[in-house]
Amino acid sequence: MSSYQFHLTPQKVPHVKTKFRTIKTKIPAPETLSLIQETKKYGPNLMHGQLPVAWNKAIDFNVFDKAGNKWIDFTSTIFVANAGHANPRIKKAIKDQLDSDLLHSYNYPTEPRVKFLKKLLQMSPSFCEKGLLFSAGTESTEAAIQLMKMYGQHKLKDKARIDIISFQGNMHGITMGAEMMKGNPKILEVYGFSDPHVYRLLFPYPWESGGDKKYDWKARFYKDIENLKKKGMRINKVCGFMIEAYQGWGALFYPKTYIQELEKFAKKNKILITIDEIQGCCGRTGKMFVFEHYGIKPDLLCVGKGLSSSLPLSAVIGRKDILNLPEISGSWHSTHSGNPVCCAAGLANLEEIEARNLVKESARKGKILFGGLDDMKKKYPKLISHIFGSGLLAAILFKHPKTGQPESEFPTRVCELAMQKGLLMVHTGRESIKIAPPLTIHDAALREGLKVLEESIEEIIQEESSYR
Repeated sequence: MSSYQFHLTPQKVPHVKTKFRTIKTKIPAPETLSLIQETKKYGPNLMHGQLPVAWNKAIDFNVFDKAGNKWIDFTSTIFVANAGHANPRIKKAIKDQLDSDLLHSYNYPTEPRVKFLKKLLQMSPSFCEKGLLFSAGTESTEAAIQLMKMYGQHKLKDKARIDIISFQGNMHGITMGAEMMKGNPKILEVYGFSDPHVYRLLFPYPWESGGDKKYDWKARFYKDIENLKKKGMRINKVCGFMIEAYQGWGALFYPKTYIQELEKFAKKNKILITIDEIQGCCGRTGKMFVFEHYGIKPDLLCVGKGLSSSLPLSAVIGRKDILNLPEISGSWHSTHSGNPVCCAAGLANLEEIEARNLVKESARKGKILFGGLDDMKKKYPKLISHIFGSGLLAAILFKHPKTGQPESEFPTRVCELAMQKGLLMVHTGRESIKIAPPLTIHDAALREGLKVLEESIEEIIQEESSYR
């Protein structure tokens, strides 16, 4: 992780005034310092290296503070605002629902719940026949874990069939089951144990092929399975695979042949596949769902974030023979699941995505995004090691030009300088910067943001000779 600390003392920066950006004060704006400080005073520092921007409002693909500064948003907060911040259709749906005097309904039937679920399933693949609603993405992944275990125990009639295979380092949320899937040693130490019914495959990073286009990813998959067997895994006790659609920090997609072989293995051994689409669903990668890039057919999907482009809303959708398991009844009583206001927002969001062809727009604008990023990689081959992603999701991975090792301080500094110039990007604290603007972003704003990113890279190179 980067040790570089963002400046919390207002820095004098050049003023900016374009159609899409305004920087008119020191950054962070002196008027917002008290809010930033009080946030830290009354709550823990939740995000490592959070950019010091106090959001006042956000509209479409722009973020504003109280001082009148305006940023191009390459974050969508954190992959949420697919249909744009404060989308008019979504705002109207929320206001109309507020005026209906139904703000909470627990698990009782409501029109917003039914209309939203019906629309979601209509826009999903045919195997998605039913859905369970929740608020947070981590709730949906926890539910999927339980569903796969219930399926193994009751549908396959084996009480011991409760083991799950996940991938080391994949993110599925912050609750216990989700953390067990990821296997972060520091978090496991907090819990005091590692779930013995979770087996973690090593992620098949694309650079492991050494650039060999004929690299045998199928053989790699079976080698990894054999390694898990040596650790005690028994295939007939595995109920499911839990797979993040792509590994988040670097927008790292699986090799297609690897994931297709995993599917064959799963089907042969009656093992369910859950794809965690929380971060990538609803058009983010140029397809409605990320798994469509792989040409596979999973059994369950976890969806969230861009599902509403606004309020907390998530779901598990998939096969009805799984979601109809009688053991589910009485198992989930999540207080805010299916909240009518959130469902109204979700329905409006899906209607907006459909009406404006935002999935296709993501794919089209992705060509602009990756065209610009590929040009930067060619310009800075000693500094940029990889560009990953699809649609309006991208990750730039940096290396130190002297050592070739992953470099985390440089991207942190790039994020800060870009912020001072009127561009917000996802700062990971690692060797990567992630880019994920609202799917509604104008082509000109996308190009302007890329220009700011390149300017920021160039200025830091000129300031620091070790990066040349």
